[in-house]
Amino acid sequence: MAHEALDSAFRNLIDEHAPVRQAGSGFTFTEGPIWHPVEHYLLFSDMPADIRRRLDRSGVREVMNPSHKGNGMTYDADLNLLVCEHATSSVTRFSPDGRREVLASHFEGRELNSPNDIVVKSDGSIWFTDPWYGRMPHFGVERPRELGWQGVFRLPPGHRPGDEPQLVVDRYLFTMPNGLCFCPDESKLYINDTEQANIRVFDVDGGKLSNGRVFASGIRDSLKPGVPDGMKCDAEGNVWVTAPGGLWVYNPAGKPIGKVSLPELPANLHWGGEDWRTLYVAASTSVYSVPVKIGPRNEPFMRARYRPGPAVSTPSGQEGDALRLDASRCALIIQDMQNDVVMDGGAFAASGSPQHCKDQNAIANVVKLAARCRDLGIPVIHVHFLVHPGAPGLTLNAPLFEGVLDETALVRGTWGGAPVDDLMPQPGDHVVEKMRMSAWEGTSLETILKAEGRDILIETGAWTNMSIEHTARTGADKGYVMVIPEDGCSTMNADWHRASIDYAMQNVALVTKTADVIEALF
Repeated sequence: MAHEALDSAFRNLIDEHAPVRQAGSGFTFTEGPIWHPVEHYLLFSDMPADIRRRLDRSGVREVMNPSHKGNGMTYDADLNLLVCEHATSSVTRFSPDGRREVLASHFEGRELNSPNDIVVKSDGSIWFTDPWYGRMPHFGVERPRELGWQGVFRLPPGHRPGDEPQLVVDRYLFTMPNGLCFCPDESKLYINDTEQANIRVFDVDGGKLSNGRVFASGIRDSLKPGVPDGMKCDAEGNVWVTAPGGLWVYNPAGKPIGKVSLPELPANLHWGGEDWRTLYVAASTSVYSVPVKIGPRNEPFMRARYRPGPAVSTPSGQEGDALRLDASRCALIIQDMQNDVVMDGGAFAASGSPQHCKDQNAIANVVKLAARCRDLGIPVIHVHFLVHPGAPGLTLNAPLFEGVLDETALVRGTWGGAPVDDLMPQPGDHVVEKMRMSAWEGTSLETILKAEGRDILIETGAWTNMSIEHTARTGADKGYVMVIPEDGCSTMNADWHRASIDYAMQNVALVTKTADVIEALF
C-alpha cells in the first residue's frame, strides 16, 4: 500500500512504500494504543466490546474485561496507566499493581461528558478532551448529558483524586474536541475537533492556554471515510492525525506534507517498539504497525528507566502478597510424560511411577496448566525421551540409560514412546527430543526459548528427582527463572519426590503448586 508524499520532507519520516502490517484483528473498534517503554508491549482499547487488550510477541490477550469502555490511554512519569473511561465519565489511574483511582469525574458539580483522549506534560499535569461520544450507543453507555458543552481540561501537578479539573478553553469553542498533543518543547498544544474537521493550536504558559488559532482545516474527503480523531507529534514537531484514508501529516507550520494509507478507518496512533520506530495505529477492527524513520515527541513516560518489577514475585508471608508471573516471559515445559514412563503397562511401570503419577494427579494438573498457558499465548514445549530400535547412539554410562535399553523403552513410533493421551502436543506447541535426563543437553530447547523471548520456565513432568531436577539445575545456571509446580511432577515414589522438592529444588527453583501458577499468570 503506497503512501503519498505531498512534500519531499515526508520521505524523511516514512518510506512511501513502508509496509502496513496487521498486528491483530477481529476486534470491535480499537482505540487508545500506548506502548510500555520498559516492558515493551502495546495496550489498546477495544472500546465497544468493553475490553482492554495487550499486544506483545505472543499475540493479543485480554487484560481487563470489563474495562468501563476505556478509550484514550497514556502513562505518567511513574508508569501509572491513565485511562479515559466512557462508561464512568472519568479519568482514572491504574498503578502497576492494578489498583484503580478516579482522578476526575465532575466539573462544577456536574458529571463530565466522557473523557476521550489524554496527554501528560513534563510538569506532571494531565490534559484531556471531553466530547460526549461515551454517552452514545455502541461507543459508550447511552444517558443524558449534564454539562451541555464539550471542553478541554487540565489536572494540575499534585492533583488530588476527586478534585475537579481546570477548564483550559472557552466552553463553547469546540464542538467535539478529540485528539490532543504537545509539540516537542511543550510550548504549544494541538487539539483537534472531529465535527469541525480542524486542528487548533494554542500557546502554553504554565497551566494556561492562549492565542488559540486554526492550525489545519478541511480534514475531510467526500470520497474517503475518516475524521480527525487521534493525534500525535513526532520528534521534529510534525503533527500526525487520523484522517480520510489513513493518517495526514502536517509540518510545524501547518502545511500538509504527506498521507499514510491504511486499509481500515483509523481512530488513534502511537509510536512503539524498542527503538520507537514502529507506528501502531488502532483502526476499526484491527491494530496495524508501520515502520517509520522518525520517533515520537519525547513524552515524560518515555523517559522512565525503572527496572520492571521482578518477572517472578514471590510471597513474603505478608498479608496480601501473592505469586505473580509475567506471562509474556513464560514458557511451559512438559517433560517425559510418555506412556513408558508414567502409565500402567509401560516399560517402567514396576518402578511405581504410574501410581505416584496418579497420587500427584500430575497429568490432570498439567492439562489444566497447559490450557491456561495456551489461552495466554505462553509457548508449550513438550520434551520427549526417544530412541530408535536398539537405542543406537545412547551411551550406557548411567543406570537410567541402561534401563532404557534393557526394557526396550521409549522407542520412537511405539505406544511406550508416545505421550500420554491427555498430553498430546496441540497445534502451535513445540516438541523437543532428547536422549539425556536434562532437556537442555543436545536439544533445540534454548533455540526455541530465545526465538520466543522467554526466560521464565514453568517445568512439569517426570521424573522429579531426575529429568525435572537436572533440567532445573541447568536452567538456573543458564540464567533462567525456574518454576516448579510440584503437583505437576512425579517420580517413582513419594520419598524420592520429596527429597528432590524439599532439598535440591529449593536452591535452584521456585517451588509452588499448579493452582498457584495458574492464578499467578498475568
